[in-house]
Amino acid sequence: MNMLQTLTERLFNDSDRSDLDPYAVFEEWFALAEDSEPNDPHAMALATVDENGVPDVRMVLLNRRDARGICFFTNFESDKGRQLVANPQAAMVMHWKSLRRQVRMRGPVERVTEAEADEYFASRAKGSRIASATSKQSRPLTNRQQMMDEVAALTAMVGDGDMPRPTHWSGFRLMPTSIEFWKDGEFRLHDRVRFTRDTQASGWTSERLYP
Repeated sequence: MNMLQTLTERLFNDSDRSDLDPYAVFEEWFALAEDSEPNDPHAMALATVDENGVPDVRMVLLNRRDARGICFFTNFESDKGRQLVANPQAAMVMHWKSLRRQVRMRGPVERVTEAEADEYFASRAKGSRIASATSKQSRPLTNRQQMMDEVAALTAMVGDGDMPRPTHWSGFRLMPTSIEFWKDGEFRLHDRVRFTRDTQASGWTSERLYP
């Protein structure tokens, strides 16, 4: 716990932030959220834009993360899938009410590799894999029973066999060029620090923001 406190103290210490890694801060905050959030500490709001430049936002799950960025998986034929293929830029926010903290990220996205998609798909429950293969995500559905009948039919077809990853199901990696940390403060005098960089290969710079 002392290390967690030290990272947070350094984050909001204006004279001791020059070599701080925002990914390290995120990992420490995420670990706290896993202990305190009652449901889905890895839930995040993901924003994209459509072909008319109109923003679109929805909740997704952060499924993987590493030094390259954060990953989420989806149907590439869904609204967000088509939007990200056409305009590979995104923004996200994770808000942990139990901690009164949030993290925002913005930047370009890339498709995960076929191997990464296969590996994550295979880790999911078989029922979830069947549901993903069945769903025509974001498209009109006559009624719920139609969907349940399609799931039942595919379940019967698969039987005791494996459910391979459908070609339309994969993932994206958001590679942030901006990461902002926000912590609730008394009388709405919140703490905000934003890290930015020009490219993945660039070093991070940080600045404190008015709340």
